[in-house]
Amino acid sequence: MQWTDKIRQVKIWLVIVAILIAGAALLASHYLVRDLQTEERNKMEVWAKAMEALNQEDEMSYLLLVAQVMEGNNTIPVIVLDSKDHVMDYRNIEDSTNAEAYAKQMKQAGNVIKIELGGDYQQVCYDESIMLKRLTYYPYWALAVVLIFAIVAVFAILTAKRAEQNKVWVGLSKETAHQLGTPISSLMAWVEVLKETYPDDALIPEMAKDVKRLERIAERFSKIGSLPEPVETPMNEVLDRVIEYMDKRTSQKISIKGHYPDHPVVVKINASLFEWVIENLCKNAVDAMEGDTGKIDLWLLEEDNIVAIEVVDTGKGIKKKNISNVFRPGFTTKKRGWGLGLSLAKRIVEEYHKGHIYVKESEVGRGTTFRIELKR
Repeated sequence: MQWTDKIRQVKIWLVIVAILIAGAALLASHYLVRDLQTEERNKMEVWAKAMEALNQEDEMSYLLLVAQVMEGNNTIPVIVLDSKDHVMDYRNIEDSTNAEAYAKQMKQAGNVIKIELGGDYQQVCYDESIMLKRLTYYPYWALAVVLIFAIVAVFAILTAKRAEQNKVWVGLSKETAHQLGTPISSLMAWVEVLKETYPDDALIPEMAKDVKRLERIAERFSKIGSLPEPVETPMNEVLDRVIEYMDKRTSQKISIKGHYPDHPVVVKINASLFEWVIENLCKNAVDAMEGDTGKIDLWLLEEDNIVAIEVVDTGKGIKKKNISNVFRPGFTTKKRGWGLGLSLAKRIVEEYHKGHIYVKESEVGRGTTFRIELKR
């Protein structure tokens, strides 16, 4: 639980730092764009002043200077209007047919400078330059690129980390199965000897069942990391074996019952691994029983093209804030445990059997329902 909380805190701090960096970049870009806007307006004011001053000169000098100023402007869209809003001249305008409408937009945006010419006046309307417009959107493109890069980097790191963890778990599982193989074989031989020596002893068959159980556990460990071959299996029989196993190993105050259709429900599964999933859900349900009192119901349902298994308990339930974390590796609310049971169960159901497992409903103090869905 503490490990999960630390990981969550680190993620939160990383998000906060990323937001601060993005905010600083946007703020800096805002000031830069504002400064460029001011500079462009100053340039246009200088141009307008020059035109106004030249009004006192002869017409030829006026026209030459205006032409030079206009030619020197290669980026800023400019439209010169007379006092009646008729277009007199323009520069850097792609569509000259809509010059009057464009000038009106410039005036509405406040980008207009009035030039007094004796008893008359002219209006110099301008827009932001192409460079300024590109610069306005540049920070967002830059942030988008950085964000995509960060997402790809994080995804790559998490994928590599998960792959490394998977290798460790697969190696540990196979080594465990290998180490269990020798003592289990020895125990099986000793059980046979005991059967011959004490044929009437009622405890020896129970010992044989436990040894068989150990053999099945070792088989499950050996299959972790490899895709098991699914076989058509009656799900009723799988649930019956789980109930029989759990019933002998839990308090008599806890009842475990199965509810099935009258006919066999056949599904393609790996029975050994799937039994482990149901057992894990049942063991979690038993742990959730406060005072070792309650009941667990296993429902086998047929719905259209899916087969559903619901494990319903009357335990203490799961808090809403924890429901989204129950399948996360390392998450546990128990004082003991590694928090890997439900994570492995999810992997077996979804990766090995292409099904779906989730918390259907849970209420604190009343119980929890886990649901598994498998395609026929």
